[in-house]
Amino acid sequence: MLAYIIQRVAQSALVLLVVGLVAFSMFRFVGDPVDNMLGQERTQADIERLREVLGLDQPFVVQYYKFLSNAAQGNFGVSYRQGRPVAEILMERAPATLELAAVSGFLAISIGIALGVFTAIRRNGVGANLIMSVSLIGVSLPTFLIGILLIYLFSVELGWLPSFGRGDTVMIGGWSTGFLTSSGLQALILPSITLGLYQMTLIMRLVRSEMLEVLRQDYIRFARARGLRERAVNFRHALKNTLVPVITVTGLQLGSIIAFAIITETVFQWPGVGLLFINAIQFVDIPVMAAYLMLISVMFVGINLIVDLLYFAIDPRLRVDRTGAH
Repeated sequence: MLAYIIQRVAQSALVLLVVGLVAFSMFRFVGDPVDNMLGQERTQADIERLREVLGLDQPFVVQYYKFLSNAAQGNFGVSYRQGRPVAEILMERAPATLELAAVSGFLAISIGIALGVFTAIRRNGVGANLIMSVSLIGVSLPTFLIGILLIYLFSVELGWLPSFGRGDTVMIGGWSTGFLTSSGLQALILPSITLGLYQMTLIMRLVRSEMLEVLRQDYIRFARARGLRERAVNFRHALKNTLVPVITVTGLQLGSIIAFAIITETVFQWPGVGLLFINAIQFVDIPVMAAYLMLISVMFVGINLIVDLLYFAIDPRLRVDRTGAH
């Protein structure tokens, strides 16, 4: 087990280095931040002086090394646009994104698993067929279009929910939360549904497919032959074995929720790190862009590492295979 953990951690660290290198390389082609920071009256001396202050006159390898060494200490530099430490800006924006991702992930997992089990058990029923038909919306329509449709229906036509913003927030320590205000909770509804709908549909279809496969197995027939109740067969035996392969996909979808938040935050003008990244692209704010991509990469790799370890702990076949290999 320890050797497996060390191996996965080393692989994760290598992935982060590669992702950081690719991301940092791409920023060399998005434009020159000096053009946005200096006015029309700038001189060549002003340009060279600012490039020296920002470290843009140094070789790429030196810039990347400094970025990695500073990032390991939690220092992502100073925003070219705001003139403030990037870490401080991210800490202000992170609560909004994390709360949105948490609510969306909870809805996607809970509703997705529940509907997947229901459509598998009642696979020939009218309700199950209706749910499967409606779920095509979550798979077919892009996220931004779903958000626009929800805004038009519930904000413009019905006027029930706000169409943009985060609502009122409350500071708890250094964390700003909208969970404790009515306007904050209302503002969460449409963005969380928009962000989690695709993942919910995917999880539902995966659970249904795996559940149907498990229900055909011989040990399920044996359990029914023993006279066990249908509920015990479905939830104690079938569902337990269904969730083992679902864990991997579900974990990756949680990472996708954070990555796809950039689209949802743009549609709803949600003040999170995704909207911050979009604004950073417009102003060629390289430190903010690099910090955002590294943050997303760390979350993806971290979630993937946790999922792999859980999968290894839950599925005894992996432990047997590794033991046999040695």
